Amino acid sequence: MTDLLYAFYGDDFTGSTDVLEQLAEGGVPAILFLRQPDAALLARFPDVRAIGMAGDARSRSPGWMERHLPPAFAALSASGAPILHYKTCSTFDSSPSIGSIGRALDIGRQALGGIVPILIGAPHLGRYLIFGNLFAAAGGVVHRIDRHPTMARHPVTPMDEADMRLHLARQTAARIALAPSDRIQAGEADRLFHEASDKGLEAILFDGVDEASLAAVGTVLLAHQRDRFRFAVGSSGVTRALILGWQAAGIVPPAPTLPRAGAVDRLLVMSGSCSPVTATQIATARQDGFATVQADVAALVAGSLAEEERLARTAAGLLADTGRVVVHSAEGPLGQDVPAAGAAIGAALGRVSRTVVRQSGIGRLLFAGGDTSSHGVAQMGLDALAWAAPLERGAPLVRAFAAEPELDGLELVLKGGQMGAPDFFETVRRGG
Repeated sequence: MTDLLYAFYGDDFTGSTDVLEQLAEGGVPAILFLRQPDAALLARFPDVRAIGMAGDARSRSPGWMERHLPPAFAALSASGAPILHYKTCSTFDSSPSIGSIGRALDIGRQALGGIVPILIGAPHLGRYLIFGNLFAAAGGVVHRIDRHPTMARHPVTPMDEADMRLHLARQTAARIALAPSDRIQAGEADRLFHEASDKGLEAILFDGVDEASLAAVGTVLLAHQRDRFRFAVGSSGVTRALILGWQAAGIVPPAPTLPRAGAVDRLLVMSGSCSPVTATQIATARQDGFATVQADVAALVAGSLAEEERLARTAAGLLADTGRVVVHSAEGPLGQDVPAAGAAIGAALGRVSRTVVRQSGIGRLLFAGGDTSSHGVAQMGLDALAWAAPLERGAPLVRAFAAEPELDGLELVLKGGQMGAPDFFETVRRGG
């Protein structure tokens, strides 16, 4: 394998493909593994310069993290990559009991040592960190994260604190310095990093408001990889910062011309998202001629094989008739009478997807929802994903690698609940 520049662990699958998109746009060939890679799997991709592993830690407990993250980090670290990035969602939603980013930070630092740079701001996604406070765009308006119309009311990890150091203080005892925007703009990012490291602080949080601030952080990260840190935490802003640093140093070529995706006649959408954004997309798809199928959530959570068989049979039949089908567990927030069991719903929709792909031979599949994507794709029997083409920021088209011929070469889009314009499903079918 070519000398690697970078390795990452994605705490969900949608965020992992976001990193693939950033790397592709930066001219860095990469592969995303869906299981811990062995030597044989690694040998299939000799020319990549970055590798990742897609996980579902975002929906897991600290105890689960203690058991599963150390071997994952060890496998990625053994690749020889100088930087291991724990990739989080750019909304940084997490809690002490679910998806604890603080616990992941502690585990990574214990394994790899050094100070931990944290970079959450991702201007390319409408996410901004200024003076340690996180802001995120929604509906064309930028909101402080604790006043965001969706994230402040997230059903599992509501964001009620905008200061990210205070947010993390609920999850870790790590002492976290701040590199604020005014100091970064004044050219002091490296100095602040040195000061925090020399004081023995466990982490440093960098503001990120634009490309210039990310470029400044990227320069710092490249200057100190291996000697002062090996483990970083944050959104795809970390990836973008590194790409800007690599390009400035001549390590990677200028941004390449990207291929375009073609249209397909048939598209299956599997949605477990409760997001209002996805609800609007389902309604728009219905207007665009998509057939929609409502899943019985209680039956899926109870493990009903009959309901999975009904969904697969109905979806396959509608694909033959209309070519465009949305199977969804919700259209907006679930009612109080039905538990929001994301893992069970996502896994069930994944099994249904695999059955439909095998039976119908469709070539493109869209998962909507972070948990749906993570738990659903895990049921598909895939080995790895590679970036294929851009569609919409943060939700690219990717190509699957699998031992099973019916699944090898399948095109997927993994869309977070908040991602995409109202007509996103039709955009995926058209290929842009």
